[in-house]
Amino acid sequence: MSVLICGSLAFDTISTFPGRFAQQILPDQLHILNVAFLVPTLRKEFGGCAGNIAYSLKQLGGDPMIMAMLGKDGAPYRDHMAKSGISLAHVATVEDDYTAQAIIITDQDNNQITAFHPGAMGQAHTQRIEANPAIKLAIVAPDGRDAMIQHAEQLRAANIPFMFDPGQGLPMFDGDDLKRFVSQATWVAVNDYEAKLLADRTGTSLADLSRSHLKGLIETLGADGCNVYIQGEKTHVPGVKAEAVIDPTGCGDAFRGGLLYGLVNGWDLVKSVALANRIGAIKIAVAGPQNYTLDRAALGV
Repeated sequence: MSVLICGSLAFDTISTFPGRFAQQILPDQLHILNVAFLVPTLRKEFGGCAGNIAYSLKQLGGDPMIMAMLGKDGAPYRDHMAKSGISLAHVATVEDDYTAQAIIITDQDNNQITAFHPGAMGQAHTQRIEANPAIKLAIVAPDGRDAMIQHAEQLRAANIPFMFDPGQGLPMFDGDDLKRFVSQATWVAVNDYEAKLLADRTGTSLADLSRSHLKGLIETLGADGCNVYIQGEKTHVPGVKAEAVIDPTGCGDAFRGGLLYGLVNGWDLVKSVALANRIGAIKIAVAGPQNYTLDRAALGV
């Protein structure tokens, strides 16, 4: 059964700053911030939340179906997805704009500063989700604001269970928006920072948000693992030690691919999160969001 992945496709320009941002930014001078970081390494990669999640899920033997937009420069990404065996049926092209671009700088503590140009992603709302018996579940990942709102509504109307994963798009939404997303979703996934923002804007704790129709709420904690909330009860799922810490870009998306694999195969949420933690640890040891290889036999999938 297919998993519909609604989100961005982007080209990532990734660089590494061999120092600490905190040593270059003076807190009492933020009102006149003017800083440059010397980045001796530079790579261009295929990225975007939808592409990264689909890559992880496909590596595990899943059947991802991306709904996203590419720009007039998107042919290389199409070729990359086709070679990976990922469906292009719901990937459209905007001929008068560029594919979304992310420019990412990572410091030696794995803190990141990102500049993001949405480009063609801004037209993602023009794609509509219809009922489809081949789609078992879906995820609404960071995308254009209108697309996230409309796709959540359309998934609910089509009775397709989905995960709401606002990611870096969460600040676009106020408390009422977020409450509506939660009311429509089957699961919610956020990192620890987003969790605090979600709780603040909705005025509701994570535990209380999970005391509802939700089948679960996941709070990721990086190397420390995850907290899983089910009907107000919190279960901590320990992290997995990575063989090396090379590049955190795309780790959250790799995690979500593992999470979706478990859920689409009928695993319980805690078991799915445990697999997802292992995938995140594998990804962080490799540079770039779509360059790692998963050994399904070693993972037991």
